[in-house]
Amino acid sequence: METSEAAGPEQGRQRLIALRMILLNLHKALLDSERTAYEISHGAIASPAAFLQLLINDPSFQWLRPITTLIVQIDETLAAKKPPASDHDFEQLIKDMRALLSPSREEADFWKRYFAVVQRDPAVAVLHEQMESAFGFGS
Repeated sequence: METSEAAGPEQGRQRLIALRMILLNLHKALLDSERTAYEISHGAIASPAAFLQLLINDPSFQWLRPITTLIVQIDETLAAKKPPASDHDFEQLIKDMRALLSPSREEADFWKRYFAVVQRDPAVAVLHEQMESAFGFGS
């Protein structure tokens, strides 16, 4: 039987991987929802490259950067070889994820926009509920 010290980091890693998958699906749903809202106001986006440019440069999509940045941080941590990521690293990213997807003063602008999309789009609402459930505070 493994010691709790050896099992801890692997357990933290596996939990982060599971949460990352839900977060990726949530991120995609947010992008799809915001793209649809943008196209209703501004007309069709010509191509995936044009959409990428909007994501990078248009203020309408700027609020999504914290979630995109968090996904990059998670991926970098999971891929870390030297030094390898620790259980503390995994737990910190899980805490960051929880903080981002919950009402907080630090990310108030993100939360306001995010919560509006949760209220507007059933697909995003379902994924938000999955995240809440995974964090252990679902309805």
